[in-house]
Amino acid sequence: MTYRITGLAPEAFTRFFAASAEELEANGARRVIADAKPGFPCRVTLQDAEPGEELILLHHVSHDVETPYRSAYAIYVRRDAAEAADYVDAVPPVFEGRPLALRGFGKDGMLKAAMLALPGEADARIRDMMGLEAISYIDVHNAAHGCFAARVRRHGV
Repeated sequence: MTYRITGLAPEAFTRFFAASAEELEANGARRVIADAKPGFPCRVTLQDAEPGEELILLHHVSHDVETPYRSAYAIYVRRDAAEAADYVDAVPPVFEGRPLALRGFGKDGMLKAAMLALPGEADARIRDMMGLEAISYIDVHNAAHGCFAARVRRHGV
């Protein structure tokens, strides 16, 4: 099963970097500086920020559907995230070394399957879940913190 993982579109976040601290706070966002690696996973580049890099921490609706499974949580976006990451049949760096929760959804936006992937298991678990006919896409979350990591879609089908 061929799959594709892409980062979020950077254009959706550009305005936050020009905003004042007060404007960010009014939008439920914060400017932060990475002080460790890993720890600040960018949802555009799908890489961890380097210590000293500026990011915006903001609320993001990752699963925007009219079902009980609509989901939103905090994400980080790096200032220099100019292009969305694109991985085909490979997992991005932000999946490495982290336990992940995979949530498989059908075309109707309803949860059809869920599983955990321990560090090093992401590719195999994604392939297992994509092997299920009912699954249209997978939302990957960091298992410990619960934040959205990336969406996985079928590729070449």
